[in-house]
Amino acid sequence: MAASSDRIPPPFPDTEEPGVCDMADGDRDEGEDIFVICSNPVAVSRGVSQPDNVNEQPPDLFREDEEEEASSATAKYNGVHSDDDSDLFAEAQVEPSTDKVGSSARKELSTSSGPPPSSSVTQSPAAMQPSSSLQQLEEEEDEDIFDVDVAVTNPEKIGDGMTAYVAYKVSTRTSLAMFRSKAFSVRRRYSDFLGLYEKLSVKQSLQGCIIPPPPEKSVVGMTKVKVGMDDPSSVEFVERRRAALERYLQRVVSHPSLLQDPDVRDFLERDELPRAVSTQALSGAGFLKMINKASDAVNKMTIKMNESDTWFEDKFQEVENEEQQLRKLQVVVDSLVSHRKELCGSTAVFAKSMAMLGNSEDNTALSRALSQLAEVEDKMEQLHQEQAASDFFIFAELLADYIRLLGAMRGCFDQRVRAWQRWQEAQSTLQKKREVEAKLLWANKPEKLQQAKDEITEWESRVTQYERDFDRIGMTVRKEVLRFEKEKAKDFKGQIVKYLDAMLQSQQRLVKFWEAFLPEAKAIA
Repeated sequence: MAASSDRIPPPFPDTEEPGVCDMADGDRDEGEDIFVICSNPVAVSRGVSQPDNVNEQPPDLFREDEEEEASSATAKYNGVHSDDDSDLFAEAQVEPSTDKVGSSARKELSTSSGPPPSSSVTQSPAAMQPSSSLQQLEEEEDEDIFDVDVAVTNPEKIGDGMTAYVAYKVSTRTSLAMFRSKAFSVRRRYSDFLGLYEKLSVKQSLQGCIIPPPPEKSVVGMTKVKVGMDDPSSVEFVERRRAALERYLQRVVSHPSLLQDPDVRDFLERDELPRAVSTQALSGAGFLKMINKASDAVNKMTIKMNESDTWFEDKFQEVENEEQQLRKLQVVVDSLVSHRKELCGSTAVFAKSMAMLGNSEDNTALSRALSQLAEVEDKMEQLHQEQAASDFFIFAELLADYIRLLGAMRGCFDQRVRAWQRWQEAQSTLQKKREVEAKLLWANKPEKLQQAKDEITEWESRVTQYERDFDRIGMTVRKEVLRFEKEKAKDFKGQIVKYLDAMLQSQQRLVKFWEAFLPEAKAIA
């Protein structure tokens, strides 16, 4: 018997035997699987009928290792490698076929795919909620389409002396139905832009929105403009402010929430606006803002928020690190612009010296070559000026804008912290009110008990409302951060491509200058 246990069963024949076909036909009539009913697959393949007491097995007379060797040998012979001693046909199923019984085509066996193992970790819906919410925010951002084109042009000095100011022409083109016409223009001064920012900050920043900040005030630059508009430094200052105000308005009208604000529409459409007096640095409103900023800074240092969402903590740290890096880069770009301007001055002096040397030279060919070299240096000086302007208006101003925008984003995170503080203070007050109610019940004072219950009901509603405000501001901040990152990538890509195009064009022009001068240099006898 030991020898018979080591025997290897023969392989499956290429064609089915009549016994198997008959048995399969009989089983098909009953709708049962032949491999599930039969416990001995080898016997079934040979067409041998099984006894009725198939469940009664004789006692095991062999060692466990011999059975494992026999089963492994059988699996290897059949072309199936298995690590365990399970039945090969335990999970086999007969695929339904349209072939007739007794055909020479062999029926294919396919193993059914079982359920995944229980050890696999499945992600819970709560864990998938942040990613799904971010996907929804991305879809909402993709659907936002704004057909508003705003331009700030034609700066004009109005008045004389220290009461003078500069007015800009704000032109708007749009196809949105919320505006009265498709094209219109108004005149606005710098304080009007500041007034718009203050109004939006009061209303929209409380909701967690990022309010694009306008360009900063410059007392020195504006004083030069009031004294003399024709000064080159004054012209540069006015042009710089005009470009910054245009970018500020473009960011405002491209924001989905700010565009719906009535103050924005009034700023773009109304011919005359009430003068904004709260924008002055020495006004009462300015002093009040300084006090509020100081109190907020003290609250941030004294009250520490227990952040439960690591996303906000990570993003806030990224904003602070990015702001530091942009400030360092801004210093380097400002230094680059200064070096470009110094190079312009040095090139102009060199060109003038070459022209004087050419005029004093007796050799005609050499004098003509030196004069041509002076002209080339003059062109190079103009080219360096354009490169310096490109460095400033493309890179330096972009960095300054995003440093201010990152500050506005930190304000959104601070607004969320303030909402959390209101919620916590309301919960603390509610707890105190409940303690007062318990004391009144203990002291048996029914005349004050109803008032205490009313106060508890009021503060419970406040706690619920503050909690909703905190959740709503958190969702708004998520959406604003996502939108900011998309806009930042788009802006930096566009400005870098624009800067590279400007540098490439300047280098091509420089090559043409030297190629035109080369024949004159070779003609020197």
